[in-house]
Amino acid sequence: MKDISNIVSKILVKNFENKEINLIDKYKGQNLLIIIYNNQCLGCTGRAIPLAYDFKNEFKELQVLGIHSNFTSQKITEADIKSIFTIDKLPFPIYIDEGAKVYKQFESEGTPYWLLINSDGKLCKSIFGSQESAKNRLMYALNELLYK
Repeated sequence: MKDISNIVSKILVKNFENKEINLIDKYKGQNLLIIIYNNQCLGCTGRAIPLAYDFKNEFKELQVLGIHSNFTSQKITEADIKSIFTIDKLPFPIYIDEGAKVYKQFESEGTPYWLLINSDGKLCKSIFGSQESAKNRLMYALNELLYK
């Protein structure tokens, strides 16, 4: 089992303008639900992204973020990311993980991989998957974090 008791000091990703951003600094003091996913993953696009959107709407005190992990050297564009959505506006902020560095940083077991980070920057829970068992574990973790 991974040690999830550490404070996360940085999660470095890129925005669509290719600018590096530390998500921990940008969203300091907020409870974060981060989904590490890949556009080519059907479980991600078919179940996890809609689930992240549902969590965004249900838990107003939660900042939902997406990180597209790029496992190839191919440049990923905003149009590539938006291609999985039926609307032109992204449902929540999405960033690019070039070289899958964030994916490796958190020893992800696959995609989708969820990170729940509290407002103090502590990684409270990491969960792999998008099926019912993962959804249930996420719900319990979110309720525990937000409604202690």
